[in-house]
Amino acid sequence: MGHTFDPTILREYDIRGIVGKTLSPDDACAIGEAFAVTLAQTGGQTVAVGFDGRLTSTQLEAALVDGLTRRGIDVVRIGLGPTPMLYFASVMFDVDGAIMVTGSHNPPEYNGFKIVLDNKPFYGAAIRQLGETAATLGAADGPRGRIEHRAILEDYVARLARDTEFARPLSVAWDIANGATGEVMQRLVTRLPGEHILLNATIDGRFPAHHPDPTVPENLVELQRTVIARNCDLGIAFDGDGDRIGIVDAQGRIMWGDQLMVVLSRDVLRRHPGAAIIADVKASQVLFDEVARMGGSPIMAPTGHSLIKALLAKTGAPLAGEMSGHIFFADGYYGYDDAIYVAVRLLEILGRSQETLAEMADRLPRVFNTPELRFPCDDARKFTVVDEVRHRLRLAGAEMSDLDGVRVKTSDGWWLLRASNTQDVLVARAEAATEGGLKRLKQCLAEQLTESGVPLPIPA
Repeated sequence: MGHTFDPTILREYDIRGIVGKTLSPDDACAIGEAFAVTLAQTGGQTVAVGFDGRLTSTQLEAALVDGLTRRGIDVVRIGLGPTPMLYFASVMFDVDGAIMVTGSHNPPEYNGFKIVLDNKPFYGAAIRQLGETAATLGAADGPRGRIEHRAILEDYVARLARDTEFARPLSVAWDIANGATGEVMQRLVTRLPGEHILLNATIDGRFPAHHPDPTVPENLVELQRTVIARNCDLGIAFDGDGDRIGIVDAQGRIMWGDQLMVVLSRDVLRRHPGAAIIADVKASQVLFDEVARMGGSPIMAPTGHSLIKALLAKTGAPLAGEMSGHIFFADGYYGYDDAIYVAVRLLEILGRSQETLAEMADRLPRVFNTPELRFPCDDARKFTVVDEVRHRLRLAGAEMSDLDGVRVKTSDGWWLLRASNTQDVLVARAEAATEGGLKRLKQCLAEQLTESGVPLPIPA
């Protein structure tokens, strides 16, 4: 009676695979059953379920609900919308758990599940345990759980629009990327002052306009062109399920997640002097230095939205974020990553500032850095490579942090090497105060990887 998953779908932070190859409705049903068993062990009874706009999401959602209810769990179905809307429903409905059917920012053929238990992220060992639980499932012999359909979209939109006062209206271009935020945004912009231009707002799981990942520059080209052509104050982009944000200033320049965090931190620290601000290990040193300069307490965290969300709750920090665009507000909000809420907070900041977003970006200390570099490395080898590099650096007396991979500090700046927890890739980044310094940092990185037999796919 047990069920075995393809081992590649049980990721560190969620469950994700290619529908028809590594992920099927039978898997969705088994996930529902295994989570139901897990929930019952904690005394839980009710789960909220939502789904994104992918073509396979309704089928997987139905199978998931079947698995939950056949094990006696009551299900509140909230329907189509972004992942943060499910998190909001989890808080508002006071349910014991929540599962979102979503492929996030992956290509159309992917889908998966993001899970919350008792309003806390469900990840790592807990996800692996689901696989073990599914393998030992016996026949379900108790009464079925109940199903209730509850609308939350309008309440969610109202919450996003609440407590926001704009001293001046702004002109904003929004790229929805045909993702799950489409209907929410169409309703939200009618409640915001200023001019709002919606691009690719029709929810379409084929993503016909472009790939729904705002961290990839080519996916922001249409937004950049629109911002410049329409003389907008800024442009805002979302990923496929609305928990990651991308920003373009009035000049069409991309503002990365760590740069955006400086702007948001300045506002948060004005209300919470001395507060902790959390950012992941890939973030620019500029962010950590600026938080300290503004009187805050910067905390460097391992990469991973579930890890950062958990650390936010543990430390009581009002704000946390990743370079990838996952940003978490506990200041006036609920502590989960909601890109739409982050966008509204940014507009509020800009609406009462004498500076434009472009001027804020220009005030940041100038550094020379690489983007996030991702290159193939076998799953069985990637963590070993990082261990080898860490060992050699330690023997050489290098100044480094091994919080998540290795982040090495030199007189030129810093470089990072870590193994991805979700893909068979190594991730690298480097940042220096000068172009020459950046070249030297990349050379150090290349030398370490060469010693481990891994070619670096960038010029040294």
